[in-house]
Amino acid sequence: MSTGERTYESAVARIEEIIRRLDSGEAGLRETLALVEEGRNLVEYCAGELEAVSHGLEELRLDELVARLEGAGRQS
Repeated sequence: MSTGERTYESAVARIEEIIRRLDSGEAGLRETLALVEEGRNLVEYCAGELEAVSHGLEELRLDELVARLEGAGRQS
């Protein structure tokens, strides 16, 4: 999966595939290491995406609060 195609949803789906492969017990040592490394990178990517969305939501809440406060100030 190239970075240009990566989405949160595709990263989560790949993490689930990695977990299934590791749980199967069929992966050799080198494959296990590669899968764990890939999984770690995907988890970091997902955490960054969630952080960005969380920050965006906080900004929206602040914008809504400012709008309410401005609206209340006009009513006085």
